[in-house]
This record gives sequence, C-alpha cells and structure tokens, in this order.
Amino acid sequence: MGMLLLTGGARSGKSALAVRIASRWPGSVTFVATAEPRDDEMRSKIARHRANRPDGWRVVEEPADLVGALESAPASDLVVVDCLTLWVSNLLERGVAASDVEARAAAASKTAAAREAPVVIVTNEVGDGIVPLDEATRAYRDLMGTVNATFGRDAERALLVVAGRVVGLTDPEEVIADVIGR
Repeated sequence: MGMLLLTGGARSGKSALAVRIASRWPGSVTFVATAEPRDDEMRSKIARHRANRPDGWRVVEEPADLVGALESAPASDLVVVDCLTLWVSNLLERGVAASDVEARAAAASKTAAAREAPVVIVTNEVGDGIVPLDEATRAYRDLMGTVNATFGRDAERALLVVAGRVVGLTDPEEVIADVIGR
C-alpha cells in the first residue's frame, strides 16, 4: 500500500478512518501520536483517541522528531501518524523556522514512503476557510499547505475525508496527461 495521506477538516473522521484501517492490518501496528496534553480540552481529546485504539498497539508519543519515530517502528508494522497539523505546531512553538519545518517534512515524508509496511498519515486542511486576520495564522496556514503537499506528492494514495466519507485525490500528473492526451 505504501503511504496513505488522509486529509480534511477538523472532526471529519480522519483519525477514526486511520484507526479502522490499522485495525484490519494483519500484523503489528505502531501509532505515532504528536499531540501534547497542554490543557484540559487537549487532555480530553487525547483520552478519547486513546480509548479508540486497541490495547496491543505500540504507541510512540513524539511531538517533534517524526523521522525518529518512523525509524523506530519495526519495519513490518503498519504505522499511523496522527497528526501532521499538531506536529507542525509543535515545531513552530519550539522556535523551528518555517524553512526547517519544510525540510523536516520532506525528510519525514521520504522516510514514511520508503517504509516496508504501510504508513497512514493524518493531517488537516487548515486553509479551507476564511483568510485569517493575523500574519502568524496566515503563515501557519500556508506552511501547512506546503507540508501537506509534500506528503501528498510522496503518498501512494491521498484521500479527502469529509463528513466521515472519502474522496480520492488524483495525482496532478495524471490530470495533466488526461488533458493533453499524453
């Protein structure tokens, strides 16, 4: 299967779908969680996500070193990464420059795509709404678009999750070939 990218809005069903996919994997699963329990709302959300995961899964709680987390997973494990959106936020909060975030995303995406067993990546489409009022939020939105596109290019498949349903996303090269007949 290679790498599968699940993207969409908040609460669209991305994480639930990732868990459903991984639950059907006949082998072991490593779940890479990027969230940090910084407030009551996030602690509650993390608890809900934990409750939805089978007990036998290996869980790696890693807010910043995604390449390391991917490399630490046994080669035959299906890996779920949930989610890129929080991972990027964590890096920015640690003072990592946007250009370094992009470089880390490229390295993580290549690492995920090269794994022997499937990798399911969860992310949010944060730019599917109004234009943010402040510069920092616009910069974050733009950076997430770049990070998502990086993973999308390396993914074998990408799905947009909307209201618990999926829409397949086509590789732009296939669209170009269809349009120009090559």
